[in-house]
Amino acid sequence: MAEEVLMLALSPTMESGTILKWHKREGDPIKNGDVLCEVETDKATMEYESQNEGTLLKILVPEGGQAEVGRTIAVSGEKGEDVTHLIEREPEAKPDSKPPALSPTAETVSDEIPEKQAGLREQAAEKKPPVKPEKKEGDKAAEERLPEGVKASPLARKLAQEEGIDLEDIEGSGPGGRIIKRDLDRQSVSRTEERRGGNREIQVSAKRRVIARRLSESKYSAPHYYLTAVADAGRLVSARKSLNHRMEKKISFNAFLIRLAAEALKNHPMVNASFLGDTILQFGSADIGLAVAQPDGLIAPVVRDCWNKGILRIDDELKDLVERAQKGRLKPEEFTGATFTISNLGSFGIYEFTAIINPPGSAILAVGEIRREAYEPEPGGVGFRSVMHLTLSCDHRVIDGAVGARFLKSLVDMIEDPITALL
Repeated sequence: MAEEVLMLALSPTMESGTILKWHKREGDPIKNGDVLCEVETDKATMEYESQNEGTLLKILVPEGGQAEVGRTIAVSGEKGEDVTHLIEREPEAKPDSKPPALSPTAETVSDEIPEKQAGLREQAAEKKPPVKPEKKEGDKAAEERLPEGVKASPLARKLAQEEGIDLEDIEGSGPGGRIIKRDLDRQSVSRTEERRGGNREIQVSAKRRVIARRLSESKYSAPHYYLTAVADAGRLVSARKSLNHRMEKKISFNAFLIRLAAEALKNHPMVNASFLGDTILQFGSADIGLAVAQPDGLIAPVVRDCWNKGILRIDDELKDLVERAQKGRLKPEEFTGATFTISNLGSFGIYEFTAIINPPGSAILAVGEIRREAYEPEPGGVGFRSVMHLTLSCDHRVIDGAVGARFLKSLVDMIEDPITALL
């Protein structure tokens, strides 16, 4: 029996997706779990796995085409089956409802994931399917002008033509180095409209819209307060230097911060918790996210179960996550559900700052750069030490001031004397 293949929510915040590449063609057999296509979401590029069995009878959204969550992108069924009745209609989500995320392992403790989710087919209503536009002379000319060796999606070529972008100057992040829409979004200068007086109006990307919405919700729904402490990082710097001297690969400073923060969370479980309205959930593991900058926004890949991992393993996982985060290749379960988050802007020369809490966690640690400062080791004496400023943002619904202060004090003690983390 013929079935619609719907655009699923491949991340908790996804509202629409762009088909980057079809791995199956019309007439190909498909089974449950087969990768049908690659979809660019608001967060990353994801593989779309089939939940249908049979034959891929019709592709309705071509490569480069965009579809809202809940709309039909293809039709499957038995070979030779008449699917005209399905091709002539296309579903869309009913108001005030969201389809379920595809990944069963994605975290569900989030204010962005609905508690009750209806089936996609119950959310669907009839609507005309997307029709692949006919190529115009301008499009054909643009395709002929595409330099040899430069690969770009139809949508990227169209946007480049409209805005006068030279595709040779852009590095593609799609499959096989293909230039896709996201790559054009990252060229902020080429996505602006010059106005009189030198003003520019910058188009907001889908990712930036999601970031704006999520951080606004966090800032105004969670009553933030901030605690700042100064830590003498001299012993930690020396410990890292000594370890790296004996290792073939260098251990990142962030791996040390994550490991020490995990130990502090173990001693102060209320900081590793989430406000759920009628209850407060204390998490059974320390899943720590690290804020990573991307050209079009921030993402926080998560190192799971940090209580049971050493610095070397945390570093290995963190490097892999950060590398794939910068390429937009993380899976939803790899950047959602952090129980605690760290944002380190020390490498940018930032001395001290505050950060907005990343739900579902109730705290985020802002880390400044390590600086040499003068201090008075004894009356009348002068010495120098390496210090760093740590600012903890707390959700006052969960973390009382004294609780946050004790956590930060524990973390400072471990930074100043790392051996205490082993006790």
